[in-house]
Amino acid sequence: MTIIKCSVCITAHNEEENIKQILESMSNQRLHNVQITEIIVVASGCTDNTEAIVEAYAQIEPRIKLFIQQKREGKTSAINVFLRHAQEKICVLESGDTVPHEDAIENMVRMFADPAVGMTGAHKVPVNTPDHIVGYFSHLRLALEHQLCLEIPRLGELIAFRKVFDSIPLDIAMDEAFVEALVIRRGLQVRYAPDAIVYNMGPTTITDFIKQRRRNHAGHLHLQEKYGYQVSSLNSNRVLKVAISKVWGAIRLIGVLFWLGILEFYARLLGTWDYKVNKNTHVVWDIAWTTKKLVYHKSHREKEGSGA
Repeated sequence: MTIIKCSVCITAHNEEENIKQILESMSNQRLHNVQITEIIVVASGCTDNTEAIVEAYAQIEPRIKLFIQQKREGKTSAINVFLRHAQEKICVLESGDTVPHEDAIENMVRMFADPAVGMTGAHKVPVNTPDHIVGYFSHLRLALEHQLCLEIPRLGELIAFRKVFDSIPLDIAMDEAFVEALVIRRGLQVRYAPDAIVYNMGPTTITDFIKQRRRNHAGHLHLQEKYGYQVSSLNSNRVLKVAISKVWGAIRLIGVLFWLGILEFYARLLGTWDYKVNKNTHVVWDIAWTTKKLVYHKSHREKEGSGA
Protein backbone atom coordinates (compact mmCIF):
# COMPACT_ATOMS: atom_id res chain seq x y z
CA MET A 1 0.00 0.00 0.00
CA THR A 2 1.41 3.37 -1.06
CA ILE A 3 1.15 6.20 1.47
CA ILE A 4 0.30 9.57 -0.08
CA LYS A 5 2.17 12.38 1.65
CA CYS A 6 0.79 15.91 1.77
CA SER A 7 1.62 19.38 3.04
CA VAL A 8 -1.18 21.32 4.76
CA CYS A 9 -1.59 25.09 4.71
CA ILE A 10 -3.82 27.06 7.08
CA THR A 11 -4.25 30.72 6.19
CA ALA A 12 -5.14 32.89 9.16
CA HIS A 13 -5.94 36.50 9.96
CA ASN A 14 -7.02 37.19 13.54
CA GLU A 15 -8.31 33.65 14.12
CA GLU A 16 -7.63 33.36 17.86
CA GLU A 17 -11.16 32.07 18.45
CA ASN A 18 -10.71 29.13 16.08
CA ILE A 19 -7.02 28.48 15.40
CA LYS A 20 -6.45 26.07 18.30
CA GLN A 21 -9.49 24.06 17.32
CA ILE A 22 -8.37 23.72 13.70
CA LEU A 23 -4.80 22.82 14.72
CA GLU A 24 -6.07 20.12 17.06
CA SER A 25 -8.38 18.74 14.41
CA MET A 26 -5.66 18.75 11.75
CA SER A 27 -3.09 17.19 14.08
CA ASN A 28 -5.47 14.38 15.05
CA GLN A 29 -6.78 13.39 11.64
CA ARG A 30 -7.57 9.69 11.21
CA LEU A 31 -5.22 8.63 8.44
CA HIS A 32 -4.69 5.28 6.73
CA ASN A 33 -3.44 5.82 3.17
CA VAL A 34 -2.38 9.43 3.76
CA GLN A 35 0.36 11.11 5.80
CA ILE A 36 0.45 14.79 6.76
CA THR A 37 4.14 15.62 6.92
CA GLU A 38 3.80 19.32 7.75
CA ILE A 39 1.16 21.83 8.81
CA ILE A 40 2.12 25.31 7.67
CA VAL A 41 0.27 28.25 9.19
CA VAL A 42 0.59 31.56 7.37
CA ALA A 43 -0.54 34.33 9.73
CA SER A 44 -1.20 37.58 7.86
CA GLY A 45 -1.28 40.88 9.69
CA CYS A 46 -2.63 39.39 12.91
CA THR A 47 -3.29 41.85 15.73
CA ASP A 48 -4.71 39.29 18.18
CA ASN A 49 -3.24 36.15 19.80
CA THR A 50 -3.27 33.95 16.69
CA GLU A 51 0.53 33.83 16.35
CA ALA A 52 1.10 33.13 20.04
CA ILE A 53 -1.41 30.26 20.02
CA VAL A 54 0.24 28.70 16.97
CA GLU A 55 3.72 29.04 18.48
CA ALA A 56 2.56 27.40 21.71
CA TYR A 57 0.90 24.53 19.85
CA ALA A 58 4.02 24.05 17.71
CA GLN A 59 5.91 23.18 20.90
CA ILE A 60 3.88 19.97 21.23
CA GLU A 61 3.28 19.28 17.52
CA PRO A 62 6.58 19.35 15.55
CA ARG A 63 4.80 19.27 12.17
CA ILE A 64 3.49 22.79 12.72
CA LYS A 65 5.45 25.63 11.11
CA LEU A 66 4.50 29.29 11.44
CA PHE A 67 5.20 31.94 8.80
CA ILE A 68 4.27 35.51 9.64
CA GLN A 69 3.31 38.29 7.24
CA GLN A 70 3.53 41.61 9.05
CA LYS A 71 0.88 43.14 6.80
CA ARG A 72 -2.34 41.64 5.55
CA GLU A 73 -1.66 41.22 1.84
CA GLY A 74 -4.58 38.99 0.90
CA LYS A 75 -5.09 35.24 0.94
CA THR A 76 -3.36 34.74 -2.40
CA SER A 77 -0.15 36.22 -1.03
CA ALA A 78 -0.35 33.88 1.96
CA ILE A 79 -0.84 30.89 -0.35
CA ASN A 80 2.27 31.87 -2.28
CA VAL A 81 4.25 31.79 0.98
CA PHE A 82 2.98 28.27 1.51
CA LEU A 83 3.82 27.19 -2.04
CA ARG A 84 7.42 28.39 -1.60
CA HIS A 85 7.90 26.24 1.50
CA ALA A 86 5.68 23.19 0.93
CA GLN A 87 7.77 20.03 0.63
CA GLU A 88 5.18 17.60 -0.73
CA LYS A 89 3.68 17.27 -4.21
CA ILE A 90 0.14 17.12 -2.80
CA CYS A 91 -0.96 20.31 -1.08
CA VAL A 92 -3.97 20.86 1.18
CA LEU A 93 -5.32 24.37 1.63
CA GLU A 94 -7.74 25.34 4.39
CA SER A 95 -9.11 28.63 5.65
CA GLY A 96 -8.43 29.46 9.29
CA ASP A 97 -12.11 29.99 10.06
CA THR A 98 -13.12 26.38 9.34
CA VAL A 99 -12.63 23.00 11.06
CA PRO A 100 -12.14 19.70 9.21
CA HIS A 101 -13.88 16.49 10.24
CA GLU A 102 -11.46 13.87 11.54
CA ASP A 103 -11.64 11.90 8.26
CA ALA A 104 -11.62 14.88 5.90
CA ILE A 105 -7.96 14.83 4.82
CA GLU A 106 -7.93 11.06 4.30
CA ASN A 107 -11.08 11.18 2.18
CA MET A 108 -9.74 14.00 0.02
CA VAL A 109 -6.08 13.10 -0.41
CA ARG A 110 -6.47 9.37 -1.01
CA MET A 111 -8.19 10.24 -4.29
CA PHE A 112 -4.77 11.27 -5.64
CA ALA A 113 -3.88 7.60 -5.95
CA ASP A 114 -5.45 8.10 -9.39
CA PRO A 115 -2.83 10.03 -11.42
CA ALA A 116 -5.62 11.68 -13.44
CA VAL A 117 -6.81 13.60 -10.36
CA GLY A 118 -5.40 17.09 -10.00
CA MET A 119 -7.67 18.64 -7.37
CA THR A 120 -10.24 17.55 -4.80
CA GLY A 121 -12.56 19.50 -2.55
CA ALA A 122 -14.47 18.92 0.68
CA HIS A 123 -18.16 19.00 1.46
CA LYS A 124 -18.94 22.23 3.29
CA VAL A 125 -21.36 21.94 6.21
CA PRO A 126 -22.53 25.03 8.14
CA VAL A 127 -22.62 25.00 11.93
CA ASN A 128 -25.24 27.75 12.02
CA THR A 129 -28.59 26.76 13.47
CA PRO A 130 -31.26 27.06 10.74
CA ASP A 131 -33.85 28.44 13.18
CA HIS A 132 -33.50 32.01 11.94
CA ILE A 133 -33.68 33.34 8.41
CA VAL A 134 -29.97 33.98 7.75
CA GLY A 135 -28.93 30.64 9.26
CA TYR A 136 -31.53 28.94 7.09
CA PHE A 137 -30.12 30.79 4.05
CA SER A 138 -26.66 29.40 4.83
CA HIS A 139 -27.98 25.84 5.11
CA LEU A 140 -30.05 26.14 1.96
CA ARG A 141 -27.24 27.71 -0.09
CA LEU A 142 -24.72 25.03 0.90
CA ALA A 143 -27.28 22.28 0.28
CA LEU A 144 -27.76 23.66 -3.23
CA GLU A 145 -23.99 23.93 -3.67
CA HIS A 146 -23.57 20.33 -2.53
CA GLN A 147 -26.05 19.13 -5.16
CA LEU A 148 -24.29 21.22 -7.80
CA CYS A 149 -20.89 19.82 -6.79
CA LEU A 150 -22.17 16.27 -7.19
CA GLU A 151 -22.80 17.15 -10.84
CA ILE A 152 -20.10 19.73 -11.56
CA PRO A 153 -17.47 20.29 -8.81
CA ARG A 154 -17.19 23.81 -7.40
CA LEU A 155 -14.63 23.62 -4.63
CA GLY A 156 -13.75 25.89 -1.75
CA GLU A 157 -12.90 26.27 1.98
CA LEU A 158 -10.89 23.02 2.05
CA ILE A 159 -9.14 21.77 -1.10
CA ALA A 160 -6.25 19.52 -2.06
CA PHE A 161 -4.25 19.82 -5.29
CA ARG A 162 -1.14 18.67 -7.06
CA LYS A 163 1.64 21.21 -6.88
CA VAL A 164 1.81 21.81 -10.61
CA PHE A 165 2.38 25.57 -10.26
CA ASP A 166 4.66 27.76 -8.14
CA SER A 167 2.48 30.77 -7.41
CA ILE A 168 -0.88 32.47 -7.93
CA PRO A 169 -1.32 36.00 -9.34
CA LEU A 170 -1.84 38.50 -6.53
CA ASP A 171 -4.95 40.00 -8.16
CA ILE A 172 -6.90 36.77 -7.66
CA ALA A 173 -9.54 36.90 -4.92
CA MET A 174 -11.10 33.47 -5.50
CA ASP A 175 -7.99 31.33 -5.02
CA GLU A 176 -9.75 27.95 -5.02
CA ALA A 177 -11.43 28.70 -8.34
CA PHE A 178 -8.13 29.80 -9.86
CA VAL A 179 -6.43 26.58 -8.70
CA GLU A 180 -9.32 24.71 -10.30
CA ALA A 181 -8.68 26.53 -13.58
CA LEU A 182 -4.93 25.80 -13.50
CA VAL A 183 -5.53 22.12 -12.80
CA ILE A 184 -8.06 21.72 -15.60
CA ARG A 185 -5.81 23.50 -18.10
CA ARG A 186 -3.09 20.96 -17.33
CA GLY A 187 -5.44 18.17 -18.36
CA LEU A 188 -6.11 16.94 -14.84
CA GLN A 189 -9.45 16.16 -13.24
CA VAL A 190 -11.26 18.05 -10.49
CA ARG A 191 -13.25 15.82 -8.16
CA TYR A 192 -15.64 16.46 -5.31
CA ALA A 193 -15.23 14.44 -2.09
CA PRO A 194 -18.69 14.49 -0.48
CA ASP A 195 -17.52 12.32 2.43
CA ALA A 196 -14.77 14.82 3.33
CA ILE A 197 -16.59 17.18 5.68
CA VAL A 198 -15.40 20.65 6.61
CA TYR A 199 -17.38 22.76 9.06
CA ASN A 200 -17.74 26.49 8.70
CA MET A 201 -19.76 29.28 10.23
CA GLY A 202 -22.00 31.06 7.77
CA PRO A 203 -23.01 34.73 8.11
CA THR A 204 -25.44 35.49 10.91
CA THR A 205 -26.72 38.84 9.61
CA ILE A 206 -28.26 39.91 6.32
CA THR A 207 -25.48 42.49 5.92
CA ASP A 208 -22.72 39.88 6.24
CA PHE A 209 -24.58 37.44 3.99
CA ILE A 210 -24.76 40.05 1.22
CA LYS A 211 -21.14 41.15 1.84
CA GLN A 212 -19.87 37.58 1.46
CA ARG A 213 -21.93 36.75 -1.63
CA ARG A 214 -21.05 40.13 -3.20
CA ARG A 215 -17.28 39.68 -2.92
CA ASN A 216 -17.47 36.07 -4.12
CA HIS A 217 -19.44 37.00 -7.21
CA ALA A 218 -17.13 39.90 -8.04
CA GLY A 219 -14.12 37.59 -7.70
CA HIS A 220 -15.70 34.99 -9.99
CA LEU A 221 -16.52 37.62 -12.62
CA HIS A 222 -12.90 38.85 -12.52
CA LEU A 223 -11.66 35.30 -12.96
CA GLN A 224 -13.98 34.79 -15.90
CA GLU A 225 -13.15 38.07 -17.66
CA LYS A 226 -9.37 38.18 -17.15
CA TYR A 227 -8.46 34.48 -17.07
CA GLY A 228 -11.28 32.99 -19.12
CA TYR A 229 -12.49 30.50 -16.52
CA GLN A 230 -16.13 30.20 -15.46
CA VAL A 231 -16.98 28.45 -12.20
CA SER A 232 -20.02 26.18 -12.29
CA SER A 233 -22.12 28.49 -10.12
CA LEU A 234 -22.04 31.14 -12.87
CA ASN A 235 -23.85 28.72 -15.16
CA SER A 236 -27.43 29.86 -14.55
CA ASN A 237 -28.99 26.84 -16.24
CA ARG A 238 -27.21 24.38 -13.94
CA VAL A 239 -28.01 26.39 -10.83
CA LEU A 240 -31.65 26.74 -11.91
CA LYS A 241 -31.89 22.98 -12.50
CA VAL A 242 -30.65 22.25 -8.97
CA ALA A 243 -32.91 24.93 -7.48
CA ILE A 244 -35.97 23.54 -9.27
CA SER A 245 -35.25 20.05 -7.90
CA LYS A 246 -35.17 21.53 -4.39
CA VAL A 247 -38.42 23.45 -4.98
CA TRP A 248 -40.10 20.31 -6.33
CA GLY A 249 -38.92 18.40 -3.26
CA ALA A 250 -40.47 21.07 -1.04
CA ILE A 251 -43.76 20.90 -2.97
CA ARG A 252 -43.83 17.12 -2.61
CA LEU A 253 -43.16 17.46 1.14
CA ILE A 254 -46.08 19.88 1.49
CA GLY A 255 -48.30 17.40 -0.37
CA VAL A 256 -47.19 14.52 1.85
CA LEU A 257 -47.79 16.61 4.99
CA PHE A 258 -51.27 17.53 3.71
CA TRP A 259 -52.29 13.90 3.24
CA LEU A 260 -50.66 12.94 6.52
CA GLY A 261 -52.78 15.59 8.22
CA ILE A 262 -55.95 14.27 6.51
CA LEU A 263 -55.22 10.68 7.59
CA GLU A 264 -54.38 11.76 11.16
CA PHE A 265 -57.60 13.80 11.40
CA TYR A 266 -59.67 10.87 10.06
CA ALA A 267 -58.00 8.42 12.47
CA ARG A 268 -58.63 10.72 15.43
CA LEU A 269 -62.25 11.15 14.35
CA LEU A 270 -62.68 7.36 14.34
CA GLY A 271 -60.91 7.10 17.70
CA THR A 272 -63.27 9.66 19.18
CA TRP A 273 -66.23 7.69 17.82
CA ASP A 274 -64.83 4.48 19.33
CA TYR A 275 -64.38 6.05 22.76
CA LYS A 276 -67.40 8.35 22.98
CA VAL A 277 -70.02 6.25 21.16
CA ASN A 278 -68.87 2.61 21.21
CA LYS A 279 -67.15 2.90 24.64
CA ASN A 280 -64.19 0.98 23.15
CA THR A 281 -60.81 1.75 24.68
CA HIS A 282 -58.98 -0.86 22.54
CA VAL A 283 -57.50 -2.68 25.51
CA VAL A 284 -57.40 -5.69 23.18
CA TRP A 285 -56.64 -3.83 20.01
CA ASP A 286 -57.31 -4.59 16.38
CA ILE A 287 -53.86 -5.58 15.18
CA ALA A 288 -52.20 -3.67 12.33
CA TRP A 289 -50.68 -6.75 10.75
CA THR A 290 -48.30 -4.93 8.41
CA THR A 291 -46.32 -3.69 11.44
CA LYS A 292 -45.45 -7.25 12.44
CA LYS A 293 -42.84 -7.91 9.78
CA LEU A 294 -39.68 -6.10 10.83
CA VAL A 295 -37.05 -5.87 8.11
CA TYR A 296 -33.81 -4.71 9.73
CA HIS A 297 -31.19 -3.78 7.14
CA LYS A 298 -27.43 -3.61 7.55
CA SER A 299 -27.66 0.11 6.72
CA HIS A 300 -29.69 0.64 9.91
CA ARG A 301 -26.98 -0.92 12.03
CA GLU A 302 -24.36 1.26 10.33
CA LYS A 303 -26.41 4.38 11.05
CA GLU A 304 -26.75 3.40 14.71
CA GLY A 305 -23.00 2.78 14.94
CA SER A 306 -22.26 6.22 13.50
CA GLY A 307 -24.67 7.92 15.89
CA ALA A 308 -26.91 9.04 13.03
